Amino acid sequence: MRHRVKGRKLSRTSAHRKATMRALSMALIKEHRISTTVAKAKELRGFVEPLITRAKVDSHHNRKQVFSSLQNNDAVTKLFNEIGPKVGDRPGGYTRIIKTVFRQGDAAEMAIIELVDFNDITPEGGDSTKKKKTRRAGKSNAATSTVEKKTDVEEKKVVEEDDDASSTEATIEDEKDTSEDASEEKK
Repeated sequence: MRHRVKGRKLSRTSAHRKATMRALSMALIKEHRISTTVAKAKELRGFVEPLITRAKVDSHHNRKQVFSSLQNNDAVTKLFNEIGPKVGDRPGGYTRIIKTVFRQGDAAEMAIIELVDFNDITPEGGDSTKKKKTRRAGKSNAATSTVEKKTDVEEKKVVEEDDDASSTEATIEDEKDTSEDASEEKK
C-alpha cells in the first residue's frame, strides 16, 4: 500500500526523474507553455512553482538555490529577469494545466502546462459579455424590456399602416400568394 507516499515515480530512477524535471522546467521557463503527459505536468508544477517563488526576490542566495535545482545559467537568468518580476504580486499558482487529447501511440493522457501570467489566449468560459440564457423566457427582466420595445415598434407600424391602408392590403395578399407557392413547391 502507498499510504502517505507523495510524488510519482514516472517509471524512472531518482536521478532520471530529477533530470526529467530539470529539462521540463527549463523548457517551461524558455517557452512559457509546453505539452507533456498529465502525470509529468503535475509533477512539474510541484517542482517549478517553488523556483518561481524564489525568483520573486532577486538575491545571490536565491539565485544559488535555483541554480542548484536547474543547473542552467540561461534558465536562471530568464527566471529572475523576466518571470520573477512579472509574477511578483501573485501569491502562488503560477502554472495552469489544461488536459488535451490522448497520445496516438500509447493513449497516454496529454496536457499543456503553461505559465499563467504569460498566457495570451483568453479562456472560452471567461467571456462575461454574453447574456445568460434561461429557460424561463418570460420571467427575466431583460425579456420584458424587449417585449415592451417590440410593442412600441408594432404601434408605430400600425400608425404607418393606417396612412397606407391600400398598400398594406396589397402586401398582405402578396405574402399569402408567396406562402401558398412555397407550400406547393414543398409538396
